Amino acid sequence: MKILVICQYYAPEPFRLPDICEALAERGHSVTVVTGTPNYPEGEIYPGYENGARAREVLNGVQVHRCPLVPRKRGILRRFLNYYSFVYSSCAHVRKLKEDFDVVFVNQLSPVMMARAGLNYAKRHGKKCVLYCLDLWPESLFAGGIRPGSAIYRFFWGVSRSIYNAADWILVTSKGFIPYLQEQLGVTVPCSYLPQYAESLFDDVPPHENQKAPYHFVFAGNVGEAQSVETIIEAAAILKDDHRAVFHIVGDGVSLERCKEKAQGLQNVTFHGRREVAEMKDFFTMADGMLVTMKKNDVLSMTVPGKVQSYMAAGRCLIGAIGGETASLIERAACGLCVNPEDGEALAKAIRELMDAPEKMTVYGQNARAYYKEYFQKEAFLDTLESTLRNACQ
Repeated sequence: MKILVICQYYAPEPFRLPDICEALAERGHSVTVVTGTPNYPEGEIYPGYENGARAREVLNGVQVHRCPLVPRKRGILRRFLNYYSFVYSSCAHVRKLKEDFDVVFVNQLSPVMMARAGLNYAKRHGKKCVLYCLDLWPESLFAGGIRPGSAIYRFFWGVSRSIYNAADWILVTSKGFIPYLQEQLGVTVPCSYLPQYAESLFDDVPPHENQKAPYHFVFAGNVGEAQSVETIIEAAAILKDDHRAVFHIVGDGVSLERCKEKAQGLQNVTFHGRREVAEMKDFFTMADGMLVTMKKNDVLSMTVPGKVQSYMAAGRCLIGAIGGETASLIERAACGLCVNPEDGEALAKAIRELMDAPEKMTVYGQNARAYYKEYFQKEAFLDTLESTLRNACQ
């Protein structure tokens, strides 16, 4: 198949899509990606990509075309300029594409509008478009402080409904997305569940064996509004005199500075900034437990953050302050402890419970890896995606 992939984010930005595209290329498919100039999550254009440099390149067998955009920097206005500048430039780019692709694959993170170029190409050339929904819109706006019922929210409700209904098939990372799409947005196109997987490097993390303090608890990923990393800082503050607990925040995002301010004076919290995927193995090896947190919101709780599969593949105990699908997954897999979202006191209590019985962290880690191997393998993901794309071509 000749596959046109649309996504605002691509390597060197920290997302899983490059691994998917390269795997499809290894399976013999021709893969072309239309993406934006890399600037996530810091909001500044990456060195070496300024002024249109490297706008076209081949990365591990994948053709990559980078469209200009306004870097996101900070603030809601800049973020929406970033979003819509990519929509404009990517739509302009696909209008000029001469290559005849068999199918369009949209890897839909935030914003949902990034799908527009793929939908336009599919409609213009009579092709099918498969949309992989990782961030549920318009609910993802809540994480950015935009309240349901507001004029902005109502506007993007209409935009989201239009885009989801324009796709030919929707794949979702969480089963909870399907009833929301169908009942709240009136989506009538076929929807099916396709959970994420973790990069293979996490399979090589040694099993957890540490039974002695200090114990290292690691959060890895975007430090944004939705992630409620402040909850981890609150737990660290409660445990500041318990020298067994050390907290590591690995990542960057719009809430990082606020979290650093909140953590001032705490000797048990270290901020490591954003690291390349290849470096993450060292942090996972060090970890006794991995932290996953999310804001309190019924629809956001439907999301299973991609970091969860990485945590499980690494064979580490999960400690969550999160509800919904992720809490249910942790319970089903018996791979850790979970408390209510935004409850720093309960999170501190759960961490103390694990430090009092460190053998539990080892058992939970074993359960996590076993569950991952049974339900979240990369090859199963690729088989399902490839089959869906082939069916769309017919």
